[in-house]
Amino acid sequence: MSGPASVAVVGATGYAGLELARLLLRHPHVQKPTFYLRNGDAGIRCLSELFPQFRGWGEAPCKPLSATAIAESGADVVFLSTPHEASLALVPALFAANPRLRIVDLSAAFRFREPHTFAKWYTEVPTQKPTDCQAVYGLPELYEDSLGKAQLVANPGCYSTSVILGLRPLIQAGWINRARGIVCDCKSGVSGAGKEPKRETHFVEINENARAYGVFSHRHTPEISEHAQLALRDFVFTTHLIPVERGILSTLYVWLDAPRDAHEIEALYRSFYAQRSLMRILPAGSLPELQHVRHTNFCDIGFALDPSGERLVIVSALDNLGKGAAGQAVQNMNVMRGYPQTAGLL
Repeated sequence: MSGPASVAVVGATGYAGLELARLLLRHPHVQKPTFYLRNGDAGIRCLSELFPQFRGWGEAPCKPLSATAIAESGADVVFLSTPHEASLALVPALFAANPRLRIVDLSAAFRFREPHTFAKWYTEVPTQKPTDCQAVYGLPELYEDSLGKAQLVANPGCYSTSVILGLRPLIQAGWINRARGIVCDCKSGVSGAGKEPKRETHFVEINENARAYGVFSHRHTPEISEHAQLALRDFVFTTHLIPVERGILSTLYVWLDAPRDAHEIEALYRSFYAQRSLMRILPAGSLPELQHVRHTNFCDIGFALDPSGERLVIVSALDNLGKGAAGQAVQNMNVMRGYPQTAGLL
């Protein structure tokens, strides 16, 4: 295990950035982090000026953003809680200034094996000069060995995490009849839409309402395809915004390749996620709830099997700001530094 980590955080003004700050300030292996703010926040000198809840215990320093300053600061790990286009520019600049840095990027900029996948699904991001930076996809339950050696980690999307973790044991076992299709019906709290004001997230629009969005076009679709090992034609992925603050509940409908019993399925999930202390597999017939994962880094998975033994519904629940964003970023740092995966998260 490495010694205490010196940490830099770029961009702490959003909901994920706030959650990341809270976790890092309480982490037993992190020296007090330094926060680097972009131009609009250049006058702020202390984190509690941004977030008054940190007064008296989270008085971490804030500095103007400078790749050179970060590279020369002695930071071991840099977290980027920045827009996609900012990460695309910052990662090469940081590595150019200090090739030994280790970076965890919470944007989607480096999540895909092929750069053209990002360009296809994130069309609003200005075209950038191609970069040689290659990232490891930051899902510790699947890629722990690679993460331990990674210099650049691409933190997964929140929906992607819930769907991939829910489906991957069955897919790897070959138990899904893909020809009959998979339906991923996912619901998220409003914080998943980000802090930038939008009409659809105003109180009068979201209260006592629910709406589907991104049908056949949600940007987490290619992540699910790559890391659940599914072709795009194998599944339908539909997301919904619901009037809760935080949390993702994914209901996944599959046909099995042959009749199975509930004990077989539960045993498969428990075996696949054995020793994964942030995965909680519920007993057969029990289903997760958002209230049980809020403000945690757990992913809860449960399922129900129909009497034929061929139709299975899996339910996956997590906190979109925890396991879906900042908590997972800290878990990735823990793996990179050789700390217990639960450090700072329980």
